[in-house]
Amino acid sequence: MGAQNIYDDPEFLAGYVTLDRQVRGLDGAAEWPELRDMVGDVGGRRVVDLGCGFGWFSRWAAAQHAASVLGFDVSAKMLERAVADSPATVEYQRVDLDELELDVTSCDVVFSSLALHYVRDLGRLLGTIAGAVAPGGSLVFSVEHPIYSAPTTQQFDTSERGDRIWPLDNYLVEGERVTSWFVDGVVKQHRTVATYVNAVIDAGFSIDRLVEFGATAAEAAADPARVDDRHRPWFLLLRATRAGA
Repeated sequence: MGAQNIYDDPEFLAGYVTLDRQVRGLDGAAEWPELRDMVGDVGGRRVVDLGCGFGWFSRWAAAQHAASVLGFDVSAKMLERAVADSPATVEYQRVDLDELELDVTSCDVVFSSLALHYVRDLGRLLGTIAGAVAPGGSLVFSVEHPIYSAPTTQQFDTSERGDRIWPLDNYLVEGERVTSWFVDGVVKQHRTVATYVNAVIDAGFSIDRLVEFGATAAEAAADPARVDDRHRPWFLLLRATRAGA
């Protein structure tokens, strides 16, 4: 069985499109500057965007003169908008990432933003990616940070002393997490940091950079509403290079 396609649920999508990162695109994603540095220059390179959504990154890559851009997503509604908003040079295909097939050495850069934590069989997908990325090519992705995804109840609590805490539990218990996000019953996959790292290495990549992304001290000081965000990272960002360059 493949991943859940929650993004075609009308109620979910109605909430999702209000997110700043969907209203403003990449400029509304706080982690984008870090990811952009990880991706580097895509000019003249063959780019694949996994879980492309509305196509924000795919359009950016095309504007940076990528040789080709191919975006994959399971959501028909998101792809409909991506196609409408993108130049004809960007190709999109509707595919469940748990069933993705890619031609051998068919791309140079594989990018994925906040999609791999929906994939059930990460090892299979990374193996497919490794076979598709040309030697010296790169994989750059972000996922919900495992400290964020682990708790049974993913929300802040207050200790007996009155301190705000992120109630981390079940960190080593990997597998499904069913959460409420715009609608009830959203299914994601929790994995430890070590599982993500080792899965990338086992697929034949060398890890170049790992970032635990969250609010900075300066951001929290400037906005008291962000103080809680210093208790746990939001995202895990990773860049890796395919061996054989």
